[in-house]
Amino acid sequence: MSTEDAGQAESAPGEGESADGHPNAAQSVVLVDENDEEQGLMNRLDAHTGDGTRHRAFTSLLFDQEGNILLAQRSPEKRLWDTFWDGTVASHPIRGQGQVEATRERLEEELGVTPDQYEDLRVTDRFEYKRYYYDEGVEHEVCAVLKATLHDRTLDPDPEEVAGLMWVPYERLHEHPRWYRQLRLCPWFEVAMRRDFD
Repeated sequence: MSTEDAGQAESAPGEGESADGHPNAAQSVVLVDENDEEQGLMNRLDAHTGDGTRHRAFTSLLFDQEGNILLAQRSPEKRLWDTFWDGTVASHPIRGQGQVEATRERLEEELGVTPDQYEDLRVTDRFEYKRYYYDEGVEHEVCAVLKATLHDRTLDPDPEEVAGLMWVPYERLHEHPRWYRQLRLCPWFEVAMRRDFD
């Protein structure tokens, strides 16, 4: 979730594209134990290759006042789960950054959504998961789930991050997966949604 997994991660000040040409190679993720306690830092690409290394991530789900969830399609430029449909935003917080702060940043950067448009942003769940993406990479994350309700649905998506947007009735999406199978949902979002209804 996380991504290249869950969304683009935040880069530390002064970080940019590395010598090998991939911007994520210049970024770090926060390594954690099963209780989400920090264990150090690792290069982001390294954490998503081989068998993967467990690290901190988040997925954030925005709803409207009628119970619809805002799904975002990942850009085809993403290294992992490109063009898959995700919860609203997902990424990795940088060291010293809380999940709520990281979510606020990603909502504004990816969708142009500012804090005055939503209320009650909060962490509602946390889980560990591991998924492989063909032979191209792996996600092994402790993923926090955050939710908020939009009272202003105005959006200004960044096309480099988001390929498409869709409002979907959340409960119906969970109850009728065959109706939506063509969307190809990101694994961390599927786990988060299943846990909501289990």
